[in-house]
Amino acid sequence: MCNIIQHGLLDPEPLTEVDEEMVSEVDLYNTVTDEEREEILSELTKLEEEISTLRQVLASKEKHHSDLKAKLGITPLSELKQNFNRSWYDMQTSTAYKKTSETLSTAGQKTSAAFTTLGTAISRKFGDMRNSPSFKSFEEKVESTVSNIKQTKVGSQGGGGSFEEVLSSAAHASAQETPSNNLSESSDHERTC
Repeated sequence: MCNIIQHGLLDPEPLTEVDEEMVSEVDLYNTVTDEEREEILSELTKLEEEISTLRQVLASKEKHHSDLKAKLGITPLSELKQNFNRSWYDMQTSTAYKKTSETLSTAGQKTSAAFTTLGTAISRKFGDMRNSPSFKSFEEKVESTVSNIKQTKVGSQGGGGSFEEVLSSAAHASAQETPSNNLSESSDHERTC
């Protein structure tokens, strides 16, 4: 390669703008004679005419095609629906869809079983907790407090009432009492609860 550059066959200098313009003006197809050029132009004209004719024939065939579909009652919407149904069927019968469906079904069954097991465990734990001595003690204290409130209100009002009514009236009565008179009593009462 060095020998070629040294002998002047390849110029080591880059092309200048003038050189590039000269290269772009060279007509590589200038080797065609005038007679050959006329033949090529004639053939090109014939091809363009054939393409135009084929487009007209295609347009005529497409019109005839749509007319036949219209006579059969096939609308673009029904074709779209048919294509969608066919695609949906093809997808459902595909191996990937079947595998995914089976996987999701299995996952759903396992999730359902896990929730059932969790629900059973929670129910059992609540049952155990309700039967525990500490819960029974708490339950007895709540019942005792409710009974005391009812007895207090029955004695002062002369009547009974539902649990909600008793609690509401007790809250109303305690709100009306002055905090300075009842401070030590409410502290004692809270400690017993």
